[in-house]
Amino acid sequence: MCGIVGYVGNKAATPILLEGLSKLEYRGYDSAGLAVRDGEKPAVVLKATGKLKNLMEMTDDGRVPEGNCGIGHTRWATHGAPSRTNAHPHVSGNCTGSGSGVVESEVVGVHNGIIENFQELKAKLERHGYHFYSQTDTEVLIKLVDYYYKKYKVGPLDALAKTLVRVRGSYALEVMFKDYPGEIFVARKESPMIIGTTEEESFIASDVPAILNHTRKVYYIGNLEMARISAGKVAFYNLDGDEIQKEITEIQWDAEAAEKGGFEHFMMKEIHEQPKVMEATLRKYIKDDQIDLSEVGLTAEEIKGLRQVYIVACGSAWHVGMEVQYVIEALTDLQVRCELASEFRYRRMTLQPDSLVILISQSGETADTLAALRMAKEKGVKTLAIVNVVGSSIAREADSVMYTLAGPEISVATTKAYSCQLLCGFMLALEFAKVRGTGDMEEKYDYYIKELLSIPSKTERVLEDKERIQWFAAKFAGAKDIFFIGRGLDYAISLEASLKMKEISYIHSEAYAAGELKHGTISLLENGTLVIGVLTQEDLYEKTVSNMVECKARGAYLMGVTVFGRYEVEDHVDFAVYVPKVDPLFAGSLAIIPLQLLGYYTSVSKGLDVDKPRNLAKSVTVE
Repeated sequence: MCGIVGYVGNKAATPILLEGLSKLEYRGYDSAGLAVRDGEKPAVVLKATGKLKNLMEMTDDGRVPEGNCGIGHTRWATHGAPSRTNAHPHVSGNCTGSGSGVVESEVVGVHNGIIENFQELKAKLERHGYHFYSQTDTEVLIKLVDYYYKKYKVGPLDALAKTLVRVRGSYALEVMFKDYPGEIFVARKESPMIIGTTEEESFIASDVPAILNHTRKVYYIGNLEMARISAGKVAFYNLDGDEIQKEITEIQWDAEAAEKGGFEHFMMKEIHEQPKVMEATLRKYIKDDQIDLSEVGLTAEEIKGLRQVYIVACGSAWHVGMEVQYVIEALTDLQVRCELASEFRYRRMTLQPDSLVILISQSGETADTLAALRMAKEKGVKTLAIVNVVGSSIAREADSVMYTLAGPEISVATTKAYSCQLLCGFMLALEFAKVRGTGDMEEKYDYYIKELLSIPSKTERVLEDKERIQWFAAKFAGAKDIFFIGRGLDYAISLEASLKMKEISYIHSEAYAAGELKHGTISLLENGTLVIGVLTQEDLYEKTVSNMVECKARGAYLMGVTVFGRYEVEDHVDFAVYVPKVDPLFAGSLAIIPLQLLGYYTSVSKGLDVDKPRNLAKSVTVE
C-alpha cells in the first residue's frame, strides 16, 4: 500500500519525483505529495487530494519546487480520511491547514506502512509539547524522529534508530533533515523499498517501475536496516549504527515492460502478455522435456520425505493455491491444505515436521504471507516461495524460491502473475508425483509435459475470441449480482473469476461450489440474474450443468465456459464460451482467460478506472 519515491542528484527533483509517482500510482491514489529542497533552503511541500494528476496540475500552475533533493508519496489511506492535511509528506513542526508551502520544520518525511502503537507514541509526544495537525500515524512517526534528534542531540541515523526501536508495526520511511541538505535518510521494516544509483544520482522507490527509466542497478535494503543517501552514494547501517555492505542487483526488466505499449490499460496489456510470460516461466524450469528444480533448491530427497504440504497465500494467489491443491492431490499421495495467510498465521495448529509450506506472492512483500513464512520457519518447517520479484522479502527469507517470469505487473487486478504462479504450481505437482512414483506418472509424464507446453499457444487462441466477450460484457454491465459456480477445479477457477469481476467492476459477485447452491444460495436468484458456470472437468460436467439448469428454472441467465467439442452445452445456457482442450488438471490456465476479459470489459463498459480500482492497492504490505 502507498508508494514512496526519493531523488538526490544533479537534476531538478520535481519532474523525477512526479514521474516515479506516476509509475507507483497503482499503490495508492487518494492523495499525493512531495517535498523538495534547494541546497540549504527549507523544504517546499506540495500536496493534493485525489489522483496524481491533481498534484501535477499544481506544478503546472507555476508552483514547481526548485531543488535537486526531494521525496514523494502517493497514499492509500489507513489512518485518517483522504485530505490534503492527511496527505504526505508530514513535518515535525506545528503545521496548519493543507500543509503545503515552505516548511521550516527540522524533519520532513513520507512513510508506507502502519504504526500499530501510534496512539501511545502520540500521547508521549503530547506530554512533551508536540501538537498534531493530522489524523495519521505517519505524523506521529516523523515527530518521534524529531523528538529523539533534539533530545539526545544525535545525528539522523541515531535518531532514526532510537525511533525505530520504539515503534511497533511496518514502515518504509524516508526523511530529510533541515541540517543535512542534499541527503535523504531511510529505514525499513516489512514494507518494500529499493534504492537505485548511477554515478551522480540516487533514487528511492517502493517498486522497480518507478526508477527503471533512470537505472537498473538497485540495492534491496533489508529488514530493520537504515541508509544514508546522497547524490550517487548510499551507505547502509543496522540499528546499532554499524555500517553494513550490500551487493548491487541489476534489474533484468526493461523500461518498456512497465509501459502500456499502445494498450488503453495496463490490465489489457498484461492479459495479452500472458502467452509470452507463460512460455518464459515454463521454459525456465522445463529443460529437455524434464522439469528441473535445481534453481529452486528443492531436492528429490526432500520431496520423497514429505508427508504434508501447506499452500499459504492471499487473494488471487490463494486461488492459485486452491487450484494447485486439487492438482497435487490428484497426482500424488500427499495431503495438501490451502490456507489464507491472514488465517494461517493465527491458527494454533501443529505443523507436521516433514512438511513443506508453499508461499505464493506476486510482490514477495505481502504482509500476511511474509508473517506466515516466518511462523513456519520458527516451527522448523521447510518453506518454498513462488514469487515474481527477485530480491523481495519473501524470496530472501524462504528456504527455496521458484521465480515466475511475469515481468512487472502494474494493474491492481492480477492476470499474468496469477497465470505464471499457476504453471509453477502445476510443475511442482508433476515433479512431486514423478519423484514419489505416484499415480500413472511413469506412463503419462511425457504427456503431461507436452500438455503444459501447449498452454501458451492455446492461450493465444482464447484471446482471439475477445470481441464476443466484449459484446457480452456490455450487455451485463448494469448487473446488480453475478454468481460463478463450478465443482472441483472449476470451483477454484470460479473464485478467481469472481474476484476479477468484483474488484474492477464493483458488481457484487460471488463464487460457489455448485453443489452448495441448494444450501441457501439459490434463494438469491432473481429474474435475469447472471450465473456463470465453469465446466472444464469431464467427470463433473453433468452435475454442474444440472445445477445451472436449476438456476435457469428460477429465472437466471446462464453463461457457460467449457472446452471445444462440448457444444451440447448450448442446449442449456444462453451464452457459451469455449477454450481449447487441454488435460483437465491444467484447464484452469485457459478457462480463466475469458473470465479475465469479462471482468475487464465490464469495467470498461461502466467507464471505471480499470487499473486502479477504488479502495484497493497492488501490494498489500500492511495487515
